[in-house]
Amino acid sequence: MLDGIDTPALLLDAEKLRRNCAQMRSRVLSQGVVLRPHVKTAKNVEVAQMALDAPSGPITVSTLREAEYFFDHGFRDILYAVGIVPHKVPRVAALTRRGARVSVIVDSVEAAQGLVSESEKAGVRIPALIEIDSDGHRAGVEPESQRLHDVAEALGDHLLGVMTHAGDSYNCDGPAGIREVAARERKATVSSALALRSRAHACPVVSVGSTPTATFADSFAGVTEVRTGVYMFQDLVMAGLGVCSLDDIAISVLSSVIGHQEEKGWVLIDAGWMALSRDRGTQRQKVDQGYGVVCDEQGRPLGDLIVTEVNQEHGIVARRDGGEVDFATFPIGSLVRVLPNHACATAAQHAEYHVLRDGKPVETWERFGGW
Repeated sequence: MLDGIDTPALLLDAEKLRRNCAQMRSRVLSQGVVLRPHVKTAKNVEVAQMALDAPSGPITVSTLREAEYFFDHGFRDILYAVGIVPHKVPRVAALTRRGARVSVIVDSVEAAQGLVSESEKAGVRIPALIEIDSDGHRAGVEPESQRLHDVAEALGDHLLGVMTHAGDSYNCDGPAGIREVAARERKATVSSALALRSRAHACPVVSVGSTPTATFADSFAGVTEVRTGVYMFQDLVMAGLGVCSLDDIAISVLSSVIGHQEEKGWVLIDAGWMALSRDRGTQRQKVDQGYGVVCDEQGRPLGDLIVTEVNQEHGIVARRDGGEVDFATFPIGSLVRVLPNHACATAAQHAEYHVLRDGKPVETWERFGGW
């Protein structure tokens, strides 16, 4: 069935992708807020269109290369969700002059001043969201802080709103903890927006986002948009959080068995970290999935087999408990599939998706890289 695909290769189950996208659209739109899919994992127009169920729409990107690619494919409303620095403003300005509405994020007075100065030089107005630190995970200003107001003053009429990323949701044990993070996420952004409005700053956009909190949040009251991305594909980290099941994971890496080390209980495959990535996102979860769960050619998990170690082009498959492996099940040249820890990191290793429908490869979709 998959014999015509050279390995290692990135497989994409179109039906699982469609189902994941439909579920998130229904979840978010039913709450009366805008879904702004994050396309940093997809890096492909067909996937983005499936996420929106439309030829184009509002999206989130992590690189200006993504912004340029998706603009060229008809997308006009783009949030560049990495802190802007002055030397990147001309690329944003170029897209703006071509007809895009690219918004950016800042979390300091210095960054805000740089944006305003470079925008004026380019002769365009680039709207900006102030990033809020809702959980101590990464960047951002403290909610309702003086720094928030100082950044807003520096932005002036460039201010569009506030945003946050609830990255701490990835550290939770399950849905209950994620709901608590989601509540903090919402409170931090909504209270910050209210604080800005109380000082006569227009703040129309209140943007939150992570796949776990988008899935389990009890309320989006006061929020205007939700940004989420990995839900399209799902992965083992999301499964470990209770966000999805293994059967919801839409991507896998097809690999060939290239050798046996029977005395060690190892099956060798041709998917190493260059194909799977070095991501070990499940290491701190209740179940450590190594470098990925090993499945048969149809995508069904094979008992307790995982990729336990990786070299650049070699993966070592063994039982999680170190027990015996039935090597007759894995003749040289046979195919296995590996479910990824982190869809973003694994997909980034590949230049195309081999799209499956009813388990059969029907077409390839190009991916791109770069910044």
